[in-house]
Amino acid sequence: MTPYTFDHNAYAASLQEAYQHLENGEESGAQVNVAGRVMLLRTQGKLAFATMRDSTGEIQLFALAQVTKDFDAFAKVHLGDWVGISGEVVRTKRGELSIKVANWVLLAEAQHNFGDKWAGIADHDLRYRHREADLWANPESRLALSRRSAMLRAVRERCWAAGFMEVETPILNPIATGATARPFLTHHNALDSEFFLRIAPELWLKRLVVGGYERVFEIGRVFRNEGVSPRHNPEFTILELYAAYWNVRDMMAFTEELVAGVALDVLGTTETTYQGRAFSFAAPWPRRPMAELASEAVGEDVSVHTSRERLAALVSERGVQVHESWGPGRLLAELFEATCEESLWNPTFVTDYPVEVSPLARRHQSDNDLTERFESYAATRELSNGFSELIDPVDQRSRFEEQARLAAAGDDETMAIDEDFIKALEWGLPPTAGLGVGMDRLAMLIADVGNIREVIAFPTLKPLRD
Repeated sequence: MTPYTFDHNAYAASLQEAYQHLENGEESGAQVNVAGRVMLLRTQGKLAFATMRDSTGEIQLFALAQVTKDFDAFAKVHLGDWVGISGEVVRTKRGELSIKVANWVLLAEAQHNFGDKWAGIADHDLRYRHREADLWANPESRLALSRRSAMLRAVRERCWAAGFMEVETPILNPIATGATARPFLTHHNALDSEFFLRIAPELWLKRLVVGGYERVFEIGRVFRNEGVSPRHNPEFTILELYAAYWNVRDMMAFTEELVAGVALDVLGTTETTYQGRAFSFAAPWPRRPMAELASEAVGEDVSVHTSRERLAALVSERGVQVHESWGPGRLLAELFEATCEESLWNPTFVTDYPVEVSPLARRHQSDNDLTERFESYAATRELSNGFSELIDPVDQRSRFEEQARLAAAGDDETMAIDEDFIKALEWGLPPTAGLGVGMDRLAMLIADVGNIREVIAFPTLKPLRD
């Protein structure tokens, strides 16, 4: 029977650092207990060498028939077996820091063979379906998730330091709202009612600001019934925060400082590479109006005031099917997406979004057809979304009603009318700015991976069919 516990008091990485001074063939006299998986094993008569990997790194196990208890059994452990080791820290004559095994115990047996001279899992479907094996076999997989963990800690600490209070809001929502996306639907048996998995926590968080909390944030799961791709997972993690008395410019300044600061906390620098190309998190980030970027891309001046016919033609020319319900604002946004996103590498704020695609954002002070909204783009993908919040309940109702009209015309990525939220606005929401940052996409940049699945412990996969 395997033991119920093991007195574990040392780790591979800390031992490698603490005993780097040992000379070849030198013994330390220090007795330690370590534990981990056997990832490589080779025997040479009365000697056995194993590579043991724990949560911090690797260290060699050095067993001798005249020293190691149950040497013959140790020499037959399977690759992937968990072992607990007691022994002295030494450096072999060949220069490898090792634990000279005195006593050992089998903690768990690996009943699936890790393979001879294990070098990692290359099959992507196997890696994601059995991430528990992938994480041991591929150190780079563990590094990606470890960096994600460090990133989330840094985000929280910086939000706390800026005076934001962390809160939790409902995941089961009676209506699908908070963002324009297709929702997941579920049924609550006891209440005999249908609920939606939340698309975003936005409206709940703004109600807390109405309730008197000036700065709030939440890091949590959201769910969008959309496709799966290297940039999309149906459930993902988002940071959303709201600050009373801020506007869109205040929020842009906070966003770039937050992201650059997190990069510095985790990577030790804001100047790095992403997928082999130089990349800088450093603030300040450029601010570029959407219409300006789209105009440069198509070679003519376009804006939300350009005729619908011309915008529709430009969008169609780029292979996008135009829906009859789209107005100039949606068409301008589609044109930007089709022509500009791939050119945005270092973090850039795209500003001045049309009202038509921004149902929760406050109108621009100088153009009633635009909003005080931004999205930041980095490495060709959207990273964050923020704006001066719409605080007028009359205007908000009108925007929701327009969303209902679009839904009736066949648009399945619209918001429902949320009467409770409108009533909350009637109680009075002070000038407020909000921000949403995709934590998975930020983790991709921090961990330098090209697929969102690499930074999600267990990504959504199509079920295997018999």
